[in-house]
Amino acid sequence: MSKVIRKKGRSRLAFPEDYCVVDIETTGLSPEESEIIEIAAVRYRGGKKDAVFSTLIKPQHRITPFITGLTGISNEMVAGAPCIETAIRSFYEFAGGDMLMGYNVNFDINFLYDNLLRCCGIHLTNDFVDVLRFARKALPLLPDRCQTTVAAHYGIETKGAHRAEKDCEICNACYIRLRDELVRRSEEDK
Repeated sequence: MSKVIRKKGRSRLAFPEDYCVVDIETTGLSPEESEIIEIAAVRYRGGKKDAVFSTLIKPQHRITPFITGLTGISNEMVAGAPCIETAIRSFYEFAGGDMLMGYNVNFDINFLYDNLLRCCGIHLTNDFVDVLRFARKALPLLPDRCQTTVAAHYGIETKGAHRAEKDCEICNACYIRLRDELVRRSEEDK
């Protein structure tokens, strides 16, 4: 198996006010072997929710009971959903040139990049911010830096996690708390 060389945007350490939080649910961990079954993107302008894109996607192969147990997404739920070609183009049009943000976002970016290129011949070149990087810096003493662990640390509700739109909302809430904590520490160090 050859390694894919992606011409994607760059990972940024930044605290943008205008961005698009993205999350996907998949049938596995490998973009080469697994399928996207849900995409969500929540656009923020001036730090406020501006618009939402969310769609289930009908995969070519059946969703396993394990993935249904993890995500709550069943074969019945995706039976009438759009195909990946339609969904990925709609996502791309929604995201536009926005800075993308997510939690462990390289996972999502690689799936989105590979599917957009395969289905539409388009490179996903948006720069992106990984909130996990902020969690590692701000919260080194937590037992782990999983999104739900960070959310629990800050008292952020996680009911409904592992559905793409809810994960976008959890990610954004974590981003705001982590950003504020890191900015406060930076100002205290001056």
